[in-house]
Amino acid sequence: MVIKVFLASSSGSTAIKKKQQDVLGFLEALKVDYAPLDIACNEDNRMWMRENVPVEKKPTNGIPLPPQIFNEESYCGDYETFFDAKEDNAVFAFLGLPPPPGSKEAKEAEKAFILENGPVENGTVENETVENGTDDAEDEENLEAEEVEEENLDDDSLKREVPMEEFNGDEHTDEVEAEVGGETGEEAAEEAAEEDAAAEEKVAKEEEEEVVENTEEAAEDTKAPVKQEEAQEEVEDEEAKGEDDHPVSEGEEDLGSEEEEELRQLEQEEEDE
Repeated sequence: MVIKVFLASSSGSTAIKKKQQDVLGFLEALKVDYAPLDIACNEDNRMWMRENVPVEKKPTNGIPLPPQIFNEESYCGDYETFFDAKEDNAVFAFLGLPPPPGSKEAKEAEKAFILENGPVENGTVENETVENGTDDAEDEENLEAEEVEEENLDDDSLKREVPMEEFNGDEHTDEVEAEVGGETGEEAAEEAAEEDAAAEEKVAKEEEEEVVENTEEAAEDTKAPVKQEEAQEEVEDEEAKGEDDHPVSEGEEDLGSEEEEELRQLEQEEEDE
């Protein structure tokens, strides 16, 4: 039986890359043989994965995201169900594989079998030494070793990129990236809406400031000719006032009196003739 893990080699989502690395790294730590199948570069892999994921396991948009895990043609689950199985020490049962002899999962399976079907023929559980307490000590040691192994695995998985160059072709990459990016599509849409609203508010504020500036300039242009006309009128009034207030000198008054006297004499001589 071959475990198939469907991946996206050119995913733009950091979260999906991390999930894919976690799954592959844990399978390698358990020494489970698997075949990574790229859906980004191979259309057949992508279509097969979509068609064989059960309807009840698909998200609301109907497009399952990697990683998806199969045992031959049998669907095992996605990252979330794989993680739950890892937490419950039931990864081999999740994969549909028999646990290795002596492993903690094998011991738990054996205990569950005995509880369900009764003890074995000799009435005891093989390799179980509960009375002297050594079984509990072994369990604790195995649990500590598994925790240390998982911590090292997480650190290594962050540094290691899964090689995908061996997969066929590089078609449909953009389409798969768009599907993978759909996981955070709602958050991206909200951020885009907020950015658009902020941009519209900024543009409206700039337009309002521009209208105010244009209004002030128009008001100043209107006041300028009015002020100029008022200044001109003031100048003309001052000039007229200056002419009216100009004093007449004594010489000018005497000259006028002599001219009047001569005119009267000429009129008198004409009358005498």
